[in-house]
Amino acid sequence: MKESTAQLLAVDYPLLNMFWTMMLCFLWVLWFMLLFRVIGDIFRDDGMNGWGKAGWTIFVILLPYLGVLVYLIARGRGMGERELKRARRQEEAFRSYVRESAGTSNHAEALSRLAELKDHGDITAVEYDQAKAKVLAS
Repeated sequence: MKESTAQLLAVDYPLLNMFWTMMLCFLWVLWFMLLFRVIGDIFRDDGMNGWGKAGWTIFVILLPYLGVLVYLIARGRGMGERELKRARRQEEAFRSYVRESAGTSNHAEALSRLAELKDHGDITAVEYDQAKAKVLAS
């Protein structure tokens, strides 16, 4: 008896209906991704004042489909440009951090080289102090 019920459930839901259900789930997830992208862009935009952000947020929350569509028409081009600027700023900050981190290891190498020169008697203590101050200043 249970076997026939399971077979009936499998037959009751044809392949085309399963495809349609998957398509609706995909579109639902896509809609939420777009909605969150627009809301994120509203809050990340440094050029917009607080009232503008509040107005767009209320518009997008109260009338989501119309609000997102109007936002994409009015400010869609700027979304990509703002995202590109933000990515460039992050990349530059990362490169600056790497340069600073690598620079400290160069300082350590230079100081150890100076210490070796001083220990071998190739430079005097005064020259060592001057070179050390120069390395630490840069």
